[in-house]
This record gives sequence, C-alpha cells and structure tokens, in this order.
Amino acid sequence: MDKHAIIIPRRRLFGLILCTGTGLLMGAGKADAMWNVMDVLGGMDQGGSRKAGVPPSLRGVIGPGGEAYRKFLARIGLRRMSVNDIMDSHAKAHGRIHNSLPPRQLWGNIRATLCSLDKVAARLGEPVGEVLSVYRSPAYNATCPGAKSHSYHIRNNAIDVRFNSSPKRVAAMARDLRKQGLFSGGIGRYPGFTHIDTRGSNVDW
Repeated sequence: MDKHAIIIPRRRLFGLILCTGTGLLMGAGKADAMWNVMDVLGGMDQGGSRKAGVPPSLRGVIGPGGEAYRKFLARIGLRRMSVNDIMDSHAKAHGRIHNSLPPRQLWGNIRATLCSLDKVAARLGEPVGEVLSVYRSPAYNATCPGAKSHSYHIRNNAIDVRFNSSPKRVAAMARDLRKQGLFSGGIGRYPGFTHIDTRGSNVDW
C-alpha cells in the first residue's frame, strides 16, 4: 500500500457521508436530497433505479403504507418508468388538501395501466419523462382544475405523464397499440401531457 495513502476509518467515513447528506438537505429539496444520500449508501440497481425504499422525507406525506406500495409497484417490473417517480406523484397537495396513496383494495387496478404505458414508452424508444398524476384521493381530485368527480384517477387505473415526444405523438402511439389489442381504455391529449387509463371501453379526447 502507498505510504502516502489516506486511510479513513469506517465510522468516520459514514460520518462524512451523513454530513454530505446534511449539506444536500440545505441546498436542495428534502426528497431529492434524501434520494441522493440513499444512492451513495445503497447504490443503484441494474436498471438505474434507486435501491433505497421510501425516504423519510416522504413517509410522513404518503403514510405508513408507502414502502409496501413501492414494493408492489416494483414487482410489476416496469422498464421505462421509475417506481420512485410514481410514488412521488402521490406526495402532492393543493393548499391544505393532500393527496394520498390508494387504498389497498385499489392497488391492483393500476397494473394494466402501467404495463400499457410501459409498452407505449418502449415503442416510442424513450423513458417516461415525468409522472404527473396517478391515484387521486376524492378530496384531492376535487381540487384539481377540470377533474371530473368520477375520474378514473380515483379508481387508480389512470395516469398522466409527460414524454420528450409531443402529446400528439404519444397519443397516436397509444391508440395504435390499443388498436392492436394491448389494452382497452381512454387516451386523452392535453397541452404538455398525455392521459391513459384502462377503463375497459375505448374513448379519445
């Protein structure tokens, strides 16, 4: 070993990492900073997703069931979107009205929608850029501009996303795959994002 090499005891190294995490918390959003620290400690998996569970900064927002729901989503095996981005979409609020995770009895409803969107992304040749909305609690949905009281987001089988590609191209690809029998549901094109759901009947807007 090089006599000039600096050997840092394991305990001191861990302390340095924690100090780095504290600095990140001061200079960035809490959720992003915690993910960064978790990446240092736990690394990334083969697909580039974070190995860490739900960070402490989000646990108080999305509730105690967050880790179980994250594991449920991870088991779906999505390739073109981040489970963490899906989770983060539930930690939103309009004023004092906070969104939440879906009730456990609705968890399975999102599987077909996520798998269909994953295939749309694969055909586009790009990952999902941003997950804007998945499940919405009835109270939170009521505060969303233009949202219908019977929105499929309340049933946890709808998703709003952004891609690098235009919403026009995304919607056209989704309709093409739906025509091939990939799924049955609604496809909505909005300025800046695309809506996809698996309601069981085909609707476009």
